[in-house]
Amino acid sequence: MNDTKKPVSPIGSTLNHLLSAVLVTAVTVVLLGFGYPYAVYWIGQAAFPNQANGSLIVVNGKLIGSDVLGQLFSKPQYFHPRPSAAGKNGYDPTSTGATNLAPTSKKLYDTTKATVAAVRKENPDATGPIPAELVTSSASGTDPDISPEGAYYQIPRIAKARNMTQAALREIVASRVHSRSLGFLGEPHVNVLELNRALDSAK
Repeated sequence: MNDTKKPVSPIGSTLNHLLSAVLVTAVTVVLLGFGYPYAVYWIGQAAFPNQANGSLIVVNGKLIGSDVLGQLFSKPQYFHPRPSAAGKNGYDPTSTGATNLAPTSKKLYDTTKATVAAVRKENPDATGPIPAELVTSSASGTDPDISPEGAYYQIPRIAKARNMTQAALREIVASRVHSRSLGFLGEPHVNVLELNRALDSAK
């Protein structure tokens, strides 16, 4: 009996390896390029439709913003968000990011100094130190929240602009303070858009 094995052709071996590589690539593309994204999409739509679609806020058929994205409010009768370095004019959700300037940067120092001056000018009747988030941007540039102290600091300006009592405004802020997640994650905060919607509802 002849036990000698027939030698494998180099060309045949190469073709087998190539076919295996093509099959693995095709299966990976189908599963990870199409199957996984679509599965995640439909699970999100079924279980968390609001969050999966951007936590958008629509009033009377008009889109006014998102719960998770900061936007610019500059009128004196509204609470103002923290500064933004996202995009050319700030608050651009398609170009999120911080200034990426070092603490020793002169440009950061000059910009922050100018922002401090602007906040003091906008809030001449405010007392106490300016909360840090009112003069510094977030890592994303689209942080929708400020601290309760950041909101209370702005109350004298808003009270004058809306002819409301400061006590009434403090109640609005206090009623919308979100506590730490799970009791220990993050810090107490208020959503700026939520506060401003409450102001308009209090007319």
